[in-house]
Amino acid sequence: MTPFLTRCKVAPPLVCVYTLGAIVSTSFPRVTMSSAPTREFKLGLVQMAANADDHDALPDAMAEVRKAAALGAQVVVLPELFRAPYFCQTMTPENFRYAETIPGPSTDALGLLAAELQVVIVASLFERAAPGLYYNTTVVLDADGTCLGKYRKSHIPDDPLYYEKFHFTPGDTGYQVFDTRYARVGVLICWDQWYPEAARITAMLGAEVIVYPTAIGTIDEEGPEQHRMQREAWQTVQRGHAIANGLYVAAVNRVGREGELGFWGHSFACGPQGEFLTDMGAENAGIAVVSCDLKRTEETRNIWPYFRDRRIDTYGPITRRYIREGL
Repeated sequence: MTPFLTRCKVAPPLVCVYTLGAIVSTSFPRVTMSSAPTREFKLGLVQMAANADDHDALPDAMAEVRKAAALGAQVVVLPELFRAPYFCQTMTPENFRYAETIPGPSTDALGLLAAELQVVIVASLFERAAPGLYYNTTVVLDADGTCLGKYRKSHIPDDPLYYEKFHFTPGDTGYQVFDTRYARVGVLICWDQWYPEAARITAMLGAEVIVYPTAIGTIDEEGPEQHRMQREAWQTVQRGHAIANGLYVAAVNRVGREGELGFWGHSFACGPQGEFLTDMGAENAGIAVVSCDLKRTEETRNIWPYFRDRRIDTYGPITRRYIREGL
């Protein structure tokens, strides 16, 4: 018998969703318990439209951050590489023109905006570290405008239309958690989503929420059934990270078509038991603001004490590429 079933109740958290000028309130049932003191913050997800015309989307992103702040968001997350089209569909040196230094124009502008609005901004950028040395990097700007640091994407894919190894050096920052005004924010990026080791280490570093700036979509020839399975797998694995680590998780994607890729949107947030707090769908750009009650992490971990029961003495082989004689 699981005592969890006898000690919990269901309550609907408020979720505000802004889509094309409208705000829609939706409720997703979740399990809550009472014991720890309440400590909450509001997480804003900005699902941006695909950049089909190759314009500088920094002004668009800043306008969306303002809207998110007006809806009550305190931590606002932008999609992966939000400022440009997803240029990794091609392998050409011309794409390096999208890169910028950190600190640089984006961190300067977003830092001023964060200070003005008193919000935390999580922003994914194409970082130029040196000639010929580039990273897929996310910065975190605190509510006073201070740049708290950066995380460089660890896992770099190389698939049709996702030629990231041509563009990005594997990250060298290690996993990062940023102690912001409102919450301890762990940052991972897109392809990192599929690796439970990354989520576990980020949780062990003290993250209260893990956010994944993302640019993910489908190729037409794969067909609708494969598209559905890919999207559901994408959400399922991240919900698993939330459950296994007892914390909040959010992924923020772009939506719409760029070249041969159809970005599927469905930016979402889930709670410490993997319960959906919002799913923004595949039709429109927009903003969702969800309330994250941090007592839920302590309560959930008290009932499902995965950290207590980890057998860290047995995990040595995880550092190998594969476990099999001769490999």
